[in-house]
Order: sequence, then C-alpha cells, then structure tokens
Amino acid sequence: MAKSVNKVILLGNVGKDPEIRSTPGGAIVASLGLATSDRFQDPQGNWQDRTEWHNLVAFKRNAEIIRDYVKKGAKLYVEGKLQTRSWDDKESGQKRYKTEIVVFDISLLSGREDGSGGGQGGYSRAASSSSSTASFDQRPPAGQDDIGQQAEISDDDIPF
Repeated sequence: MAKSVNKVILLGNVGKDPEIRSTPGGAIVASLGLATSDRFQDPQGNWQDRTEWHNLVAFKRNAEIIRDYVKKGAKLYVEGKLQTRSWDDKESGQKRYKTEIVVFDISLLSGREDGSGGGQGGYSRAASSSSSTASFDQRPPAGQDDIGQQAEISDDDIPF
C-alpha cells in the first residue's frame, strides 16, 4: 500500500470562546472555530480579504489547554488532521456530515494582553502554592530589562 498524508497546519484567530464537554468515559473535548484569511487582487485591481472558517476539535490534554488558555480572538498555530464524521439527523432522517480538524499540536501565539492568558509562543501555567508545577512562561520577571534594551547599539555593532 502506498504511503499517504493527512496533515493540516493552520495559523489563525479563534472566532468565539471554545465549547468544552466531556465524553461518557470522562475525556474532555474542546470544539472551536478558527478563522484564517488571505488577501488577493480582484480583476479591477482592488485588494480583497477572504476569510475561511475551520472547525477544530481537541481531546484530552489539548482540550485542557484550550479550556484553560484559549478565548475569543486568540491567535493559534494548530497542527492536526482532517476527519469527516457522519450521523443520521433525528428530525429529518437525512445523513449529515461534518469535516473537522482533529488537533494534535497547538501553540498559543497571543500575549496576555490579548485575553488568552498565554505567553509568547506558548502557554503559561500558574504554580499553585507548595506544588512543584513549573511555569512554562520563560520571560524574565517584570522590571528586569532585556540585555538588548540595557546597552546602546550603534552602527559599529552591526556585523554587516
């Protein structure tokens, strides 16, 4: 059998707060919509924006991360696979289909000021009192300036 690939990579913004639910077995499931946009020129030469909406579903740990850190407007980088599920509509009896992206990997790209609670390029976790939970936020504490901001940089410092 020939090899095949089912991989989706998206970078976009969350359209509304994620919906969180549990399976009968107790696993957490998160569902959310992600918007991606592209820009093109129409035949008249005017720039147009086109937004595409994607249905995402995440399970277990990824669903927990989404539940705890993702809000409407958050910018996400997502890797996953396409999956189409079907069911019979109870009211009409018709077969219904839904195509979703099953999330395997997620990176929160919004900063704290964007309302997502995540750090730059990752998520932060507040350590509870007397626990050994490490924080994923690697930035220096507030008030400590970056070394690049402490020293003046002149044209002589640039190597080219």
